[in-house]
Amino acid sequence: MLTICLVASLLRLETWLVYKLCCNQLTGNIPTQIGSLKQLNVVALQYNRLDGKIPPSLGNLRMLKRLDLSFNSLFDAIPPTLADIPELEILDVRNNTLSGLVPSGLKRLNEGFQGDNNPGLCGTGFPLLRRCGPFDGVNINQVEPFRPHLNNTAPEPGVNSHPSNVQGHCNHTHCSRPSRFPEMPVISGVTTMVFIFTVAGLFAVIHYRRQKQKIGNTSGSSEESFSIDQKKEILRNGSVSPLITLEYSYGWDPLGDGWNGIGFSQEHLNKFRFNLEEVESATRCFSESNLLGKTNFSAVYKGVLKDRSIVAIRSINVTSCKSEEAEFVKGLYLLTSLRHENLVRLRGFCFSRGRGECFLIYDFASKGNLSKYLDLEDGSEPVLDWSTRISIINGTAKGVEYLHKSEANKPPIVHRNISVEKVLIDQQFNPLIADSGLHKIFADDIVYSTLKVSAAMGYLAPEYIMTGRFTEKTDVFAFGVIILQILSGKLLLTSSMRSGAETSKFEDFVDKNLRGEFSESMAAKLGKIALNCTNEEPNDRPSMETIIKELNDYSVSS
Repeated sequence: MLTICLVASLLRLETWLVYKLCCNQLTGNIPTQIGSLKQLNVVALQYNRLDGKIPPSLGNLRMLKRLDLSFNSLFDAIPPTLADIPELEILDVRNNTLSGLVPSGLKRLNEGFQGDNNPGLCGTGFPLLRRCGPFDGVNINQVEPFRPHLNNTAPEPGVNSHPSNVQGHCNHTHCSRPSRFPEMPVISGVTTMVFIFTVAGLFAVIHYRRQKQKIGNTSGSSEESFSIDQKKEILRNGSVSPLITLEYSYGWDPLGDGWNGIGFSQEHLNKFRFNLEEVESATRCFSESNLLGKTNFSAVYKGVLKDRSIVAIRSINVTSCKSEEAEFVKGLYLLTSLRHENLVRLRGFCFSRGRGECFLIYDFASKGNLSKYLDLEDGSEPVLDWSTRISIINGTAKGVEYLHKSEANKPPIVHRNISVEKVLIDQQFNPLIADSGLHKIFADDIVYSTLKVSAAMGYLAPEYIMTGRFTEKTDVFAFGVIILQILSGKLLLTSSMRSGAETSKFEDFVDKNLRGEFSESMAAKLGKIALNCTNEEPNDRPSMETIIKELNDYSVSS
């Protein structure tokens, strides 16, 4: 899919700041003309089908900070000119068929250089590359493909330009074979790429106009003022603003330069901020193969960051977020302040004005959510053993207690939507509560729509139906339901399970897949705690602090 990080106008190509066409199945060579766009900061052409050599002319981009050519079919050596780009911070050429010595000047990029999965590349000082052998710096055949005159300059005097008379380059006994029609494929490939990029730019402008209409309500009249008055100023001055101005200055951005929130440190929030290129690279431009799940208001993608860590990235449309930006920022600040070993850790966030989306980047829980381990057929895998179930109950209780506590940098929070789907399991089978505090950034109608599932599954406390209010005791009710689900191994609870917990009739409320391998005294204790938590009277339910004390006291006594 095309993203609108190209250009605000096609009138003056020299003003492009971002040249981005990732994930579009583009074919052909990289146009050498890109090297003339001297103001470029980013060139991102990853996940295409580009072939040919990396143009040395890219070394002319003195302002370039990021060059991503990964996941293509580029070959030959990395041009030494790239090492001379003074502002370059990231060079990503992974998963190509490049070969030869990596210019030593690129060592200054440290982890910013990524060249793995190019078996032919070698170099000293690059941890992921092999050391060079005696022939790595030598092209034995010295074969150079024919380079046609694409700049309309005349051929050298005395040289017949007809294809049948073009000789291959020779070095002693090794010669390249002359091509019958060498010019046509190259010219066709370059022309095709230039045409595609031009059409892409046009689509980008059209997409931007449509996107602006979608989110125009958040932008106010200032955008219309720019679109008329500043366009006149642009034409008078003969200059064109690059689309990076549109992408990073227009539309919805709660942390834009104009935001003057009171009581919140923008510096604190900026520590958690990702840029869109990082998110797109992590998700392979939101590839369907990375999609973990989708609802009417958000989608979750699996992603891999540049440090190789695996994350889950939730994409939320701006229309699903609180319309008051100050409230949204307040909620976002709260999300970044949540830190507990039994909560899913928020790595950071990203705003895309062009896409009209917010992205939340979380640690990835490799073992899925707790519902995966319920309703298993007899003898099927994976069955949680007794000690793991107790550990999950204890960890979940600690996570909920942390939310309910007031701390220096965190007010007490009611989760509102605890369920087995919201309890994720990491590699060590530790429970991690997900979506904590999301109601602080979601629009009210989205929050209420998510409660329908909770109500249907029995997680919603009865007093909410009467009062419409959430308290810590509504979370306690949901936690009690989860205890019974973990003990029984069932998603849907029955009256016989509750009566079995009351009378300690274990065959009615303890999972038969355990085959009797559980502590009866602990099961009886947990059954009583679950019943107390799900008491219809909220005042008769224990607090999470009391529950944890009971669990700890029993562990010590047993």
